[in-house]
Amino acid sequence: MAISRFPVPERAELPADIAARLAEVEEKSGFVPNVFLALAHRPAEWRAFFAYHDALMDTESPMLGKAERELIVVATSAANNCLYCVVAHGAIARIRARNPRIADQVAVDWRKADLTDAQRAMIDFALRLGERPATVTDQHLAALREHGFSADDIWDIGSIVSFFAMSNRLVHLAAVPPNDEFYLMGRLPKS
Repeated sequence: MAISRFPVPERAELPADIAARLAEVEEKSGFVPNVFLALAHRPAEWRAFFAYHDALMDTESPMLGKAERELIVVATSAANNCLYCVVAHGAIARIRARNPRIADQVAVDWRKADLTDAQRAMIDFALRLGERPATVTDQHLAALREHGFSADDIWDIGSIVSFFAMSNRLVHLAAVPPNDEFYLMGRLPKS
């Protein structure tokens, strides 16, 4: 199965820094996610994409941990009908939340998901920004602050929503399918 409508370079042809990152990801997860390969035909954009991804997703605060960041991606990617991101980030969300059901719940109907009140406020805001950005008001930010989110947390929520809106659209453009490995990740305890 093709992993992109666009050229996918051979790994041996990749710039050294990109090849090293792919090897690192493969060693950690056991496979290379298709999006890493699909975007590699534009090395400068690949570097910028993953640098911003890492800046947003590899950090934590007391209210916005790595699991919450992944849940934002799952919810907004579901709203954008992005199968790749729902499946891939759903797997990561299950692992980071240590909950095999949470990603499916959030993708299908986050209002019925096993979320805290703060997580519900976060997802509600993320979806508003993702689907109806012109309707975001100071009151929406105030509601997040009432749940304990800092100004930096709110900025991060908005940045994650915005970054993954672009990511969802690139994946749709290139028709990148999720790796089969993602479907089972985080569903059963490791043996």
